[in-house]
Amino acid sequence: MPLGKPPLKDEVRFLQSWFQNPLKTGAVSPSGPALAKMMARYLDPAHDGPVIELGPGTGPVTKALLERGFSPERLYLVEYNPDFCALLRLRYPGVTVIQGDAYALGKTLAGKLPGPAVGTISSLPLFTMPQPERHRMVNEAFDLCRPGAPFVQFTYAVVSPVPLLPGKIEGEVSPRVWRNLPPARVWAYHRP
Repeated sequence: MPLGKPPLKDEVRFLQSWFQNPLKTGAVSPSGPALAKMMARYLDPAHDGPVIELGPGTGPVTKALLERGFSPERLYLVEYNPDFCALLRLRYPGVTVIQGDAYALGKTLAGKLPGPAVGTISSLPLFTMPQPERHRMVNEAFDLCRPGAPFVQFTYAVVSPVPLLPGKIEGEVSPRVWRNLPPARVWAYHRP
């Protein structure tokens, strides 16, 4: 097997999940290591506090966060698919896996975080949701984070998955990650 390629089992799990519910899964394969690493670089392990990960799937971004220096106890993963939740608990001991709805983030994480998060990192299929729902979910994430903390999201699209609102939601985009299939970009959003 080529170095850095996700195990076939994870690709099969994703494909099965996508066939069962394409609007919740959003992708037919997990993020590649280069994309996961690009996403993780927007969060700094030197800042105290938990990290919120939305839609971790089989865990490629979780792995990148751990490799970046975040301890497992700092990671709070919100995953909708119960099979992925079970896999994540086995694969990443010490992380907190919460089966729940990221679009009801305040309710899903109520009383679970030890303090304001250093950021949110998302692999959710945002384009499957109406724009007002995307803005509401991103703002709920900002409410759970310390001031200035980013909301990090990848996309295969050429436009921002969270429409920018000057003075309310601002963002910056990464260079295209060509070593991902398909190539993707990472957006880091901030609430001024």
